[in-house]
Amino acid sequence: MNHTDDKFDVEQYFLGILDSDDSLSSGIAAIKTLLMVLEKTKFDTVQELHSTIQAAVQTMRKTDKPMTSVVSGSELFSRFITLAKFDDKTMDEVRQIMLSRGKLFLDNLLESRHIIAKQATSFISDGCRILTHARSRTVRDTLILAAKMNKRFQVYCTQSFPDNQGEQMRRELQAEGIECTLILDSAVGYVMETVDLVFVGAEGVVESGGIVNRVGTFTMAMCAREMKKPFYVLVESFKFNRMYPLNQRDLPNDYKYSKNSLTDIARAHPLVDYTPPLYITLLFTDLGILTPSAVSDELIKLYL
Repeated sequence: MNHTDDKFDVEQYFLGILDSDDSLSSGIAAIKTLLMVLEKTKFDTVQELHSTIQAAVQTMRKTDKPMTSVVSGSELFSRFITLAKFDDKTMDEVRQIMLSRGKLFLDNLLESRHIIAKQATSFISDGCRILTHARSRTVRDTLILAAKMNKRFQVYCTQSFPDNQGEQMRRELQAEGIECTLILDSAVGYVMETVDLVFVGAEGVVESGGIVNRVGTFTMAMCAREMKKPFYVLVESFKFNRMYPLNQRDLPNDYKYSKNSLTDIARAHPLVDYTPPLYITLLFTDLGILTPSAVSDELIKLYL
């Protein structure tokens, strides 16, 4: 029988992490929460541990936060901590092994954004114009690193209706001395012909090599392909998701809609959309620079 500290509230802890540190994605917050569940739980079998982790994931899925990376990150975390051999170990020893593996997993993830930034800056040349969408922390960190390397470039960032995340992105880039212009979501086609490349983040990467990201990404990708502009995705490998959507309807509802706004209007305006691999030039990840067709091979390695 497993015994979790009665005072530990999974939902409160998860939301508290996100409220206190704006630099963390919901996926990283989920993994930090699962580590704390592991620390607070006494269990008699590995199966009980899995049940406890699954219950914690379900609790987080009921919150109003983006779910794509919560699901993929939690699944990879569970697999990673149970890779060790436990045959001759007591349950306390098993728990300590899982905790140390979990902390190693988290440390690697926290490094991944920096690894991606170092790769992607080599694609930024002096004087280039970059279009980005909404507010991706990975894209932001890459642009800031490029500016610190004394590269001079100009950024166009979409407003990203309805929560206007692009305004925050512009403020953060301008605070670092980067020239950034906020554009209307509907101006993507107008601006596309003047830019050299597109950088976007992703909330999830699916088996086909396509991505799930802030709504409007698909439109931007189609426009970039039509105007022959490279469309680059900057994304951490813990967001690789064992899912194979064929169209927008295939995305799960808890990826697409906010829990607090399941009205008819909200259903017509989802939070994310699916961009097929056809429109993606390259993915910059902590596993290396990948073509969309290489993603399925990497997913097989991650989930073996």
